[in-house]
Amino acid sequence: MSAALGAQRAPRTAEPGDFGRALLAGLAANPRSVPPKYFYDAAGSALFDRICALPEYYPTRTEIGILRERGADIAACVGAGAHIIEFGAGSVVKIRLLLDALYAPAAFVPIDISGEHLHAAARSLRRDYPQLAITPVVGDFTAPLALPALPAGARRVGFFPGSSIGNFTPCEAQHFLRQAAHLLRGGGMLIGADLVKDPAILHAAYNDAQGVTAAFNRNLLERARRELDAEVDTAGFDHYAFYNVPQQRVEMHLVSRHRQHITVAGQRFEFAPGSAIHTENSYKYTLDGFRALAVAAGFRPGPVWCDANAWFSLHWLEAPG
Repeated sequence: MSAALGAQRAPRTAEPGDFGRALLAGLAANPRSVPPKYFYDAAGSALFDRICALPEYYPTRTEIGILRERGADIAACVGAGAHIIEFGAGSVVKIRLLLDALYAPAAFVPIDISGEHLHAAARSLRRDYPQLAITPVVGDFTAPLALPALPAGARRVGFFPGSSIGNFTPCEAQHFLRQAAHLLRGGGMLIGADLVKDPAILHAAYNDAQGVTAAFNRNLLERARRELDAEVDTAGFDHYAFYNVPQQRVEMHLVSRHRQHITVAGQRFEFAPGSAIHTENSYKYTLDGFRALAVAAGFRPGPVWCDANAWFSLHWLEAPG
């Protein structure tokens, strides 16, 4: 066995954490899958920042264009003195555009599972917004979290850009939105949703010519090697992404190129050629379909803004008090 498979490293005997437990459960399942939130360690977050700048990856630049063009309309919905809660805080570009458009935002609470990436973003924002109270929260925003207390009369406004809502199944998305509606009651949510479109555009976005998305996908296995001392040949898995038309979602998989195994925490998982790990879904919505989902979760849909091509949508949702 080569060193690339981790043969020269002592096996880890400590109890695996959340990532380890999710990986073990996912590899033991049939079909195999791992939640996409585990893409986002420091290396994965940096790779995703590179994806956002790729020419094929339209969502980021399209959403940025909407934020720039409709900032005044968005600010009118959000109102003055809002406490902004960003779910899955990533690139600081979008939150800067939002903060610059708003009327005297009072606080910013970014939430993300990748602590290193999150704190770096918070440091950057504090330099440019010294009057803004910035309190990063490291954690899984799909689970209950302790947020800073809300002063009397203030209101929370959620910000969930980038079509990350598409990583949830429709049932998961409704559950998350229901939790958000409760957390943000009396406020609202600004949320991005990618739209159904030509499958060729979607295929290019998730299969870029530079191979950055492939590296991002494989980083899940690299993370297993780094954090869990997993025995895995990452080069033995191919990135595979396609648009599932009936399900209206892009699927990403890691497909085994040959017969091999992955060993994690003493457990060995065999892979035949062509067997796969399902690593991500990215659901695409129609405008009516997403608004119906928001209503089912307890929100009142407000204005929605789209680009000229109708590739991407940014929704304002009111959270009843």
